[in-house]
Amino acid sequence: MKKIHALGLSFCLFLTLLSLGGCGKTTEPISKTGFYFDTVITITLYDASYEKELDHCFSMAKKYENLFSAQKEGTDIWKINHSQGQAVEVSAETIDILNAGIAYSKSSNGKFDITVGKLSSLWDFSESSSKEIPSVEAIQEALATINYQNIVIDGNMVSLARIDLGGIAKGYIADQMKAYLNDQGVQSGLINLGGNVLCVGPKDGDEKSYKIAIQKPFSEDGTALATVKVADDSVVTSGTYQRYFEIDGKRYHHILDLSTGYPCDNDLDSVTIISHDSLTCDALSTTVFLMGLDDGLAYVESLSDVEAIFVTSDGSIQYTSGIGKTIPFELLDKDYNIVVK
Repeated sequence: MKKIHALGLSFCLFLTLLSLGGCGKTTEPISKTGFYFDTVITITLYDASYEKELDHCFSMAKKYENLFSAQKEGTDIWKINHSQGQAVEVSAETIDILNAGIAYSKSSNGKFDITVGKLSSLWDFSESSSKEIPSVEAIQEALATINYQNIVIDGNMVSLARIDLGGIAKGYIADQMKAYLNDQGVQSGLINLGGNVLCVGPKDGDEKSYKIAIQKPFSEDGTALATVKVADDSVVTSGTYQRYFEIDGKRYHHILDLSTGYPCDNDLDSVTIISHDSLTCDALSTTVFLMGLDDGLAYVESLSDVEAIFVTSDGSIQYTSGIGKTIPFELLDKDYNIVVK
């Protein structure tokens, strides 16, 4: 028996609505929704005079999808992955995100690695295809190709890699959109790229913080487990419930352990990262999830201006020292227990 689940789309719409609620705005907001990067994106600006700038953000989304997608034929990443090791000329933006990906791969000691492309392509979590567990031989062959140090960048030429930017692309793009909006004078807004949320300044009106929901794992309708209040920060969650399939009652999710080639099995359902920029949140949400609860908590506590919330499969919640202090936190589901160490 096979089942496939992709819960992010309905929830990202719910999250935006929650963030808009009770804003006490001084001007009418404008909002636009589209489908890019295989997910729903929504951008809201709290000043209707910025309609042109809102439209430009969606032009940026299309541009970056046509550069960074590994599945779309003709993109920079597609050309690198299909060059059979030959050098490929790519855009300056692609070099920028590749360098960022290499830096995060290095800082995680390879737990996060953007050369995971061959392995991630074996595990197909799209709704359209039949689900199969890759063979041991195929997984071992794919694992042998994963090493960010094999990426060769010479000017705008890239070679020797099978790249998947899924772990950082939405964060990078959200940051670029925010930088553009700031340059255009936009002072208040919300960028939501399929659940990767980035606040543009404080909210307009009396209430300066945005209330952002953290989803209850495996809730079919996107029910909120908890909320945090942030302003000018990003909130990104990686969870086993976001993309997975089931075969004979066993769940296989999209967060892959690069030491085994199989979905990570560490009793975590989700990790939420909160920081100023969305690229950091995007990369760390995966990296810290793979570290597990204890090591992940310790690692985030060692970082400046980064907080994390961990949801375990047994219904407990643990978080770093700034949650509930510098970042207001509210638990909405009483079936979960907050554990403080």
